[in-house]
Amino acid sequence: MDATIQEIKEREAEGKKDYVLLDVREDYERSEFNIGGIHVPLGELMGAFEKLAPHKDDELIVYCRSGKRSAMAGQLLRQAGFSNVRNLEGGMIAWQAG
Repeated sequence: MDATIQEIKEREAEGKKDYVLLDVREDYERSEFNIGGIHVPLGELMGAFEKLAPHKDDELIVYCRSGKRSAMAGQLLRQAGFSNVRNLEGGMIAWQAG
């Protein structure tokens, strides 16, 4: 199930930072605007599984510009054994619009 912008903003407002954000955009996109979290561009994700291993059982919310790359990243992460991966619906486009 995807995570919604509204859900994340509500959880942040309530101080519930019980998830890990993963930004899979390119460096230039992240430097323009980001909401924090771990940064691993999609093209480098498979080489970063070891770096992400401490979060294997955490709720991992993956985001990108529109939600397409993060959906692909989520699929790769699930195949690698990450148990609780969610895609941020609409990505940064929706975040900035909402």
